Amino acid sequence: MDETLTVFIVDDDPAVRDSLRWLIESLKHPVETFESAKDFLDICTPEIQGCLVLDVRLPGMSGLQLQSRLREQGVEIPIIIITGHGDVPMAVRALQGGALHFLEKPFRDQEVLDCVQEALELASSTHAARIQKHEIQKRVDTLTPREYQIMKEIVKGSTNKNIGQTLEISTKTVEIHRTRVMHKMGADSLPDLVRMVMTIEPES
Repeated sequence: MDETLTVFIVDDDPAVRDSLRWLIESLKHPVETFESAKDFLDICTPEIQGCLVLDVRLPGMSGLQLQSRLREQGVEIPIIIITGHGDVPMAVRALQGGALHFLEKPFRDQEVLDCVQEALELASSTHAARIQKHEIQKRVDTLTPREYQIMKEIVKGSTNKNIGQTLEISTKTVEIHRTRVMHKMGADSLPDLVRMVMTIEPES
């Protein structure tokens, strides 16, 4: 796992922030702490990498409000909600909002570490998938409009003859474009090409 992933802690209690920092630093990942949602939002971007340990009760914007704001801004970061005043509706709201875990204080150290480890693993895999999707999209962007048309037909399972009939071009021309598509996409086989297209266009 990428050791540059950061664990962000947002809690208005200095003692809790410090104890969580000391505990989580044992995972050998950078830790940054904030006492309010606003302070975290000031440094937060959609490209942020890591996970967020977030208290529910904060001055100003609450933890659940911050969770909603991050979702609206397209920030994909695993969130672990912590609270000393939890109840079932609150937990349901947090989890439905996308929180990975909901922990009530006081919690066991190992419980926190396990949750953070899981969140960081999720962040790592999500980041890798985002990079892969970006790389595939860059390859798609090199295709001409005709090559893109033919690629879409290929992944549908259409034969060269059928593609030619659909696009009103010769089978030989389809073959030439098909070869160019496979080369530009860096696809070794039809299943490989299909996987790439499904990565960026799941509904294809």
